[in-house]
Amino acid sequence: MEFFSGLDVGMDETAICVVDETGKVALQVAVVTDPDAIKGALKPYLGRLRRLGHEAGALSPWLHPELLKLGLPAVCLETQHVRAALKAQRNKTDKTDALGLAHIMRTGWFRQAHIKSEACYRLRLLLTHRRNLKRKFLDLENAIRHSLKSFGIRLHRTGRGAFAQAVREAVAGDALVSELIEAMLNARAALWKEYCRLHQLVVKFVAGHELCRRFMQIPGVGPVAALSFVTGIDDPSRFRRSRDVAAYFGLTSRRWQSGSSIDVQGRISKAGDPDVRRALYEAASALLTRFKRKDKVKSWGLAIAKRSSHRKATVAVARKLAVIMHAMWVDGTFYCGDPDARAADVSAHRRQGTQAARSLCMSATDERHLA
Repeated sequence: MEFFSGLDVGMDETAICVVDETGKVALQVAVVTDPDAIKGALKPYLGRLRRLGHEAGALSPWLHPELLKLGLPAVCLETQHVRAALKAQRNKTDKTDALGLAHIMRTGWFRQAHIKSEACYRLRLLLTHRRNLKRKFLDLENAIRHSLKSFGIRLHRTGRGAFAQAVREAVAGDALVSELIEAMLNARAALWKEYCRLHQLVVKFVAGHELCRRFMQIPGVGPVAALSFVTGIDDPSRFRRSRDVAAYFGLTSRRWQSGSSIDVQGRISKAGDPDVRRALYEAASALLTRFKRKDKVKSWGLAIAKRSSHRKATVAVARKLAVIMHAMWVDGTFYCGDPDARAADVSAHRRQGTQAARSLCMSATDERHLA
């Protein structure tokens, strides 16, 4: 007889439930959240334990590899699917959640979540801390602006570099307010210094990463967008088609269809990593508004904006960039947004009899990326 187990992982304790192939409960226990303790509780069933499921969470990057090292058939489950399956239960406790996870393992109705590599999580931590420092910096700056409004002081057309001096001059006549604002400005300066430090680490790493440099050849894609995409994907082979990447990051529209009378297509799903989706959207916006040269993706996006709206065009270009970047990663090719200019350069070099024309020829794969 085969057994299936579910783990409801908590910071201190983990609820364990084991059921057999008929759904009968064989074990319900709570142990310390430790791989060795979990294996010890499951020791009587190890020889016939088919699947061990746990929901993706903050501890998954550490717990899942450790369970695999101990020889346990661990499976990390997508949170959205688990939430939908457990919603039918009447009472929600750690014990019942573990029971529900065990039944999900028994029935096989689950979708496995991808656990990224340790190196990928380290780079994600760099991007996350950089983003958090920037948000705190902006929060302090907005708090200073808001506090000055109580005294009728409004800062117009004040850049980031001249902000501190403008604020000090505005409150120079009030000793108490000047002292309070000075503390806020010092904290703001410290946050900006550390944010710049982390940003330089991002730029330094991207400069030495060959794949990120290839991604940055795409107009609008900068160091943050390139590194966010690399860490968001981690392993490109887990996507069968490049167009699946757009849906993975929530850049495809939702659909609600029932019968022949109801078929509603809504806005984008916003599933997946919001940081990668935001980076792709910003890259698409920069391509459409700031890049001045000719580009096939830009022309395609502007045509959409003309018949629809700029926001929808930006989302469409972001979706296109995700597909192109994944295809470049898989095929090892480079980006060429203006095939006409590339063909003209090839013809010129051929007329001059140089060997550079051979390196400038666009491959069939590049044309497929921009089709």
